Amino acid sequence: MSDDEQQTQPAPRRGKVLEALARAERKVFTRPAPKSPKAQVEFLLTRVKGSTKAVAERLGASRRTVERYRAGKVTKPQKRLQAALVEATESEWQPQVRARARQQASTSSGMVVEVTAYFGFACKGSSDDGRERQITTDISPFYTQQILQLQEAGATEEELHPIVAEAITESYFTDWGTRAAGLRADFTHVSTIEFRF
Repeated sequence: MSDDEQQTQPAPRRGKVLEALARAERKVFTRPAPKSPKAQVEFLLTRVKGSTKAVAERLGASRRTVERYRAGKVTKPQKRLQAALVEATESEWQPQVRARARQQASTSSGMVVEVTAYFGFACKGSSDDGRERQITTDISPFYTQQILQLQEAGATEEELHPIVAEAITESYFTDWGTRAAGLRADFTHVSTIEFRF
């Protein structure tokens, strides 16, 4: 495949829940990630011991393209490559800071979720039809740990929805198990979602 063919491929898209988790992790960075394509490529090369082949495979570009960015000969990547550079750089940036935030959220503090989505309900004797709701609520460390483990394991958006819905049901709809026993809420058509550690 030529450089032109590789650079015209569409950028990979993640779902809204996965994007929101990535944004939450970026908010805990103590220093900004590299912004220029040259700095991003140089950083990625340090993570793979200078292997242009490994960086090229990760970005979906040729080795020659990576070498041109490292040398500063090309400074304006196409949209797909720019998105791949940002994604790869931010996923590798400050791993210890991210790990510390994830560990704290999984064991003691949990997360906050703010979501606008269509919630449908299943409960014995329920007459409450589903509808779009805007909800901001805490998620317990138990569910936070499950969500983060699924994310690390490479779960899809569809695999994350049930556990996020269960976490929201526990904290918001059943008030940590003190009311509406047996209620199960599912959410679909997520308009917006944000997580905070």
